[in-house]
Amino acid sequence: MKTYKIKSSDGILLHAEETGNPAGNPALFIHGYSQCRLCWKKQINSKLNKNFRLIALDIRGHGLSDKPRDAYGDSKIWADDINAVINTLELEQPVLVGWSYGGAIICDYLRFYGEERISGINFVGATSKIGKPAMPFMGASCTALISGLFSNDTEESASALHKLIESCVYKKPSPGDLYFMLGYNIIVPPYVRKSLFSRNLDNDDILSELHRPVLLTHGAEDAIVLSNMYEHHVKVIPNTQLSIYADTGHTPFWENPERFNNELHSFLLHDDPYNLKDS
Repeated sequence: MKTYKIKSSDGILLHAEETGNPAGNPALFIHGYSQCRLCWKKQINSKLNKNFRLIALDIRGHGLSDKPRDAYGDSKIWADDINAVINTLELEQPVLVGWSYGGAIICDYLRFYGEERISGINFVGATSKIGKPAMPFMGASCTALISGLFSNDTEESASALHKLIESCVYKKPSPGDLYFMLGYNIIVPPYVRKSLFSRNLDNDDILSELHRPVLLTHGAEDAIVLSNMYEHHVKVIPNTQLSIYADTGHTPFWENPERFNNELHSFLLHDDPYNLKDS
């Protein structure tokens, strides 16, 4: 495992970890709201690392990355973060794998840096919209927790995070998984969670112009980002392949890692077709 501290354009330090084959096609994993790089452990520690270069990022405000007070509202800053990782680690044509809010961060990158330096995108239960444009695509179990997620009261915040984690999976998580996830959710300050929700973004304009292949991975029982989001993406994004996971919630990479890893393996090899099967 290699670890990095990567300086972004505003001086904050981003934490990233790398495993796998240094000569393999790279994948950059970008986690979701209030999460961290550890959510990808079933990919980072899988057979994927035999053939591919795998990088898991803690986005700003999360995990071991810096957590400034006022540095979350500008799309250019988010774009610069991804660009800094690609430049610093000299990633050659990476696939960007974005879960949930990570989809919006990928869109930030595309808006300012285009698609020339990447080879593809895997949107995983991902939203490309934030704020008011996102509301029709968000589940009630998520929006009902917003005030608690913003709260500075420790008990109220922890309770909201507990419910958020349970809403992310179709089947009740084991105590071990629950407290593992709760640990890295809790270290995200409430001001960061509030700032991430304060943006208003609709990225249909840039998604409609994409030429790189896009893999859409979505749980059929996702209660956080609803099915109308991937249905919308299929209509808007020109070159998509859709993979729907039955009996799966917001975390297909966690709930069904073997299938997810096999599909990502094919996508990283740029196989056509991707050997995907709806189930």
